[in-house]
Amino acid sequence: MYAIVEIQGQQFRAEAGKNLFVHYLGSEKQEGETVEFTKVLLVDADGAVTVGAPTVEGAKVICEVKTPLVKGEHVIVFKKKRRKGYRRLNGHRQQFTQLVIKDVIA
Repeated sequence: MYAIVEIQGQQFRAEAGKNLFVHYLGSEKQEGETVEFTKVLLVDADGAVTVGAPTVEGAKVICEVKTPLVKGEHVIVFKKKRRKGYRRLNGHRQQFTQLVIKDVIA
């Protein structure tokens, strides 16, 4: 059984036992804390597919926070205009929260 759930504007395929890296949920989430997501867009229960309009009624995904803050890969942003002496070097590391899916309720 799996579900398509929307978490902070992104859609993820949620199955029990799977790890998810979602955008940082904030400093109020602690390790081991349980989080519920009710914006379930689709549920597949062994071939019986239920599509929400826009969400599936009564369906939710229960997750546990495994790591509250994980930093992603370092991305380098380099800007240059030739023959003008303009060069800018900037870097960015996206912050994520690692979740473990405990249960999909439909």
